[in-house]
Amino acid sequence: MKKPFYLLSLMGLLLVMSFSMQAQSLVIDKIIAKVDNHYILKSELEAQYQQYLHSGQGNTPTRCQLLESLIIGKVMLAKAEIDSVLIDDKKVEMELSSRMDQMEQQFGSQKNIVEAYGKTIASLKDELRSAIKEQLTTRKMQEKITGDVKVTPKEVRKFFESIPKDSLPYLPSEVEVGHIVRLAKVTKNQKDDLIKKLTDYKRRVENGEDFAELAKLYSEDLGSGKRGGDLGFAKRGQMVAPFEAAALKLKPNQLSDVVESEFGYHLIQLLEVRGQEYHARHILLRPDYQKMDLTEPTSYLDSIRVLVQRDSLKFEKAAQLHSEDKGTQDAGGMLIDPSTRSIKMPLDGTMESGLYFTLDSMTVGTLTKPIQYRTEDGRTAVRVLYYKAKHPPHFANLEDDFQKLATITLNRKRNNAIEEWFTKAKGEVFIYISDEYKDCNVMKGTGQ
Repeated sequence: MKKPFYLLSLMGLLLVMSFSMQAQSLVIDKIIAKVDNHYILKSELEAQYQQYLHSGQGNTPTRCQLLESLIIGKVMLAKAEIDSVLIDDKKVEMELSSRMDQMEQQFGSQKNIVEAYGKTIASLKDELRSAIKEQLTTRKMQEKITGDVKVTPKEVRKFFESIPKDSLPYLPSEVEVGHIVRLAKVTKNQKDDLIKKLTDYKRRVENGEDFAELAKLYSEDLGSGKRGGDLGFAKRGQMVAPFEAAALKLKPNQLSDVVESEFGYHLIQLLEVRGQEYHARHILLRPDYQKMDLTEPTSYLDSIRVLVQRDSLKFEKAAQLHSEDKGTQDAGGMLIDPSTRSIKMPLDGTMESGLYFTLDSMTVGTLTKPIQYRTEDGRTAVRVLYYKAKHPPHFANLEDDFQKLATITLNRKRNNAIEEWFTKAKGEVFIYISDEYKDCNVMKGTGQ
């Protein structure tokens, strides 16, 4: 069976950075591979290996498999430069902002982050920004290579029938869980303060100060802020509705009043309209997510919870009508296993610990009281969890596990496509591998 293509999650980058610092103190660091201008350090390989060991997942990859994965990733980066595959800086900054918000929530304060990593916030951001940009670029190249790969039910069945009966995987207990999420609200004092600041910036621009300089100094959209707030040309429908509606009401060079969106509060200046595109810049201020008001969303969810418990409202309908989690709202609030895209999630160490321990104290068919929750993009929220079903452990079969088997089959085809691409692409870039790893056979594409 071909090995999987390992790609760390963005949050996994933080763990690798931590393990990397430890690895550097334990080994004499050196370059073990190079692809054009991209280097792989021994500490980087060791950090990824240790991250997998500590992840609690089975089938930890060998160092040779990880080295091949790292080299394929670097070849993708090199080819992205050759093929002009670019990542928008705004996307990188949005990811960075989200990760830093999550880190602050995890560690409790920026001071604790500095102590944990032994680096300033600015230095940590620089490292994480570079790592995120590399990973997003690699992911974009991977999507380019595997975007047309599909599997049919016939292929899934063929894969399942190829597994020896005595080697069928034994799947752990699985659960179906839903949630209804309500976002914390900006306090009146926070809102008034942000509006006051942006109104003052507007007055200063109207009195002759440079909008771009103010954006560089004050905007919390770091990507556009360093460009003077410039967002470039956007097609109609590309920006969030409140922003676009306000921008398109303006005449060129005119300033908006303060505009509220899901990202925060904006002062917008329209620069140019060109057909179905418009060019704007903005100054963005965000509320302090640590000081949001949970009173109203908690009360709101309490009311919804009572209606569901009385069977006056079905949970799925309640989620569709009232949840502010756009990712699960249309699916009736049901959470999805990101690795299989199935609503059945394994009840084991791979589950997020807070969710795992909450379910451990629940019975099937019940709802929790509103509990504080941090969204994937770092916003403060409250949610109620619904424990819909629990499925006993069992040997994999087509009837119950088709989606999982389809995902495995698809990943195998994608891995094959990436290896075929690598076989062709490796001749277009310079690759050096240390003699220490010559037995890994990476350049033969066989791995270990």
